[in-house]
Amino acid sequence: MSLDAIIGRSETILSLKRLIESVAQSDATVLVTGESGTGKELVAHALHDYSQRAAKRFVPVNCGAIPKDLIESELFGHRKGAFTGAISDRMGRFELAQDGTLFLDEIGDLPLDMQVKLLRVLQERSVDPIGSNKPIDINVRVVAATHKDLELEVQTGRFREDLYYRLNVLPVTTPPLRDRPEDIAALCEHFARVHANPNKRPIELSERLMHELHSYPWPGNIRELSNLMARFSALFPGKSICYTDIPAMMLPKGLRDRLLEGAADAPAAKDPPVPAPLVSDESRHTDNLTLDPCNDESEPVHLEAVDASSLMPEVLGPADYNPIEDLIALAQGTPLPALDSIPLKQRIAELEKTLIEQALQQADGNVSQTARILAIQRTTLIEKINKYNLKAQADEPSTA
Repeated sequence: MSLDAIIGRSETILSLKRLIESVAQSDATVLVTGESGTGKELVAHALHDYSQRAAKRFVPVNCGAIPKDLIESELFGHRKGAFTGAISDRMGRFELAQDGTLFLDEIGDLPLDMQVKLLRVLQERSVDPIGSNKPIDINVRVVAATHKDLELEVQTGRFREDLYYRLNVLPVTTPPLRDRPEDIAALCEHFARVHANPNKRPIELSERLMHELHSYPWPGNIRELSNLMARFSALFPGKSICYTDIPAMMLPKGLRDRLLEGAADAPAAKDPPVPAPLVSDESRHTDNLTLDPCNDESEPVHLEAVDASSLMPEVLGPADYNPIEDLIALAQGTPLPALDSIPLKQRIAELEKTLIEQALQQADGNVSQTARILAIQRTTLIEKINKYNLKAQADEPSTA
């Protein structure tokens, strides 16, 4: 496994890679520490692949996943008839890793009685299979890993001090993801490719969503990020994803709380924003106009005069109706003129359309700036632009 499998170009990761290359040349025991999900097994693989044992086997064993009554047989092997169910000889993981590397993951979960036996194996460089009275010499490079603080475990009596020092000859620490946020974008791109639907291109994340991912503390580290990208790839295969496109329940708790708080604090809280639908690249373009709800720097929408007959029928009133007069009357607090031929719903729609037109003109057609002027969500504004057919006005740039 190449060091390229450890994704990132931050100084933290570059230092880790340099340390791996140096430590790999030794046969001394390595203790890899770090939080869960930080890639300790990747480090162990790299240590093996860059060592002189690379041509031999890399044998992993999770010390916390094996039942207590089976772990001795799993590590050291047994002979036929050694106990009930031992119907044949069985090689242990130490023998399987002969001349190669044995990776003892979650070594902090090893029971105390097995810690004593492991210490003896590391000292004597031999194993005694259960039911055998003949030791087997081993030539194995041991790499152990744990997410626990073994010094604290030693102080509390849950881990043997002599075994700790026997393992901690060459210490390597994997950094948590929150300490290297500059690597998040590269990791997202990597896992988007890994989890992409075979018939779809990898998903893409909007600038806003990437900003939120950078500010999230990632308690589950790289494993959590990988799982999240797998979830997004399943929900939105081949799409470009906005932050507001994602259902809150599909986000980690920290991001979910921020999204819900943002929705509650938004000025348009009485009219909850509706996430813009995800569309394909082909349907995202309408002639010369592109409205990307994920892009805060979208091209300005240039407004031109519109033939009223091109607007949606349900928002049209009499030909002599001018919604500006209603806006002036509302601003001055004077009663609105009686227009029995215009239902309330149509009048409100005309007022809304006119306000959006004026705000777009004030913002020189920039959608994001218009949304800020109107104090509504950008995706909501784009839906209303489409609803009132305003996007048709931008097919040809204005020459005014």
